[in-house]
Amino acid sequence: MTRATGPARLPPALRAPGATRGNALPAGAWWLWALGLATAASRTTNPLLLGLLVGVAGYVVAARRTDAPWARSYGAFIKLGLVVVAVRLVFSVFLGSSVPGTHTLFALPEVPLPGWAQGVRIGGRVTAEQVVFALYEGAKLATLLICIGAANSLANPARLLKSLPGALYEVGVAVVVAMTFAPNMVADVARLRTARRLRGRPTGGIRAVLQIGLPVLEGALERSVAVAASMDARGYGRTAQVPPAVRRTTHVLTLGGLLGVCAGTYGLLAAQGAVHGLPLLLAGLVAAMAGLRLGGRRSVRTRYRPDRWGVRAWLVAASGAAVAAAMIWAGAVAPDALRPGVVPLSAPVLPLWPAAAVLVGLLPAAVAPLPPSLSDSKERT
Repeated sequence: MTRATGPARLPPALRAPGATRGNALPAGAWWLWALGLATAASRTTNPLLLGLLVGVAGYVVAARRTDAPWARSYGAFIKLGLVVVAVRLVFSVFLGSSVPGTHTLFALPEVPLPGWAQGVRIGGRVTAEQVVFALYEGAKLATLLICIGAANSLANPARLLKSLPGALYEVGVAVVVAMTFAPNMVADVARLRTARRLRGRPTGGIRAVLQIGLPVLEGALERSVAVAASMDARGYGRTAQVPPAVRRTTHVLTLGGLLGVCAGTYGLLAAQGAVHGLPLLLAGLVAAMAGLRLGGRRSVRTRYRPDRWGVRAWLVAASGAAVAAAMIWAGAVAPDALRPGVVPLSAPVLPLWPAAAVLVGLLPAAVAPLPPSLSDSKERT
């Protein structure tokens, strides 16, 4: 009896291995990939490209997320994105818009305002142009949130904290706790709703939400106390003595570098200014890295099994950077394709080569190590 064989398998060198403690991707690689997709989303309001970015992020999350609690937060970010689109649409309908339009959908009763509020209106005529413009802008912001949600679902927060420079370790703890609050809260809510459902109690309505909220907050407080106790037991906060000149140089380089990074990032994300933003960003990164290197002398913390950036990690990070660079270039060469007009109304067109560049973001689904659950299922099949 012969067993049916599937399609030809890839060579072992090209096949994604199963994720282990030694070859798991650093959290920074996932965040660089997600931030690249978010930067690309900030450069366009074309709903077709935004939908393609959401599809790329969702496919990678479905292919490479684990069974950890933070990996279940992606659905919450999608719902949050839909809420953002709805809120943006409601604001446009009730508070008006600066977009002129000729296709009237309906008219709301307009509230008379005093003369000092000239230029602001509540109610009035609602046009199709302003509704479409609000949908485009809301979809862009929703895509940004979904890309950040993809990073939260794929990156291990503990490994992210572990990979931070020594100078940013104290700040990194606060950042990581803030980023893990939402995933852990989603996991707690799902666990409590399941427990209530098994006991035959309702899981919807205001009363159920109030009864679930107290245990969720109690669990968050207990986790915070446990983290503080473990940090205190491990001697957290110890620093070494460094000369005053080194401290002052570190502060100047770090502060100047961060200001340069902020100015350069704003230039890259703005509609115009990408030419000046890239040099500022690079100069800020160099200064900030020098300041962090000097500031790391005060930290006496050691790393156990530090994360290593292998070829796969660099490919994942480079794929997100390639998507961002291609979209920035497309915004300078063909801005009309990335920002479809609403006056007059016209159907958006999918630009081919920017869409092909977005598909480069699918590379992590092929090169990133397989989570244990997926690798076990493939071995059984």
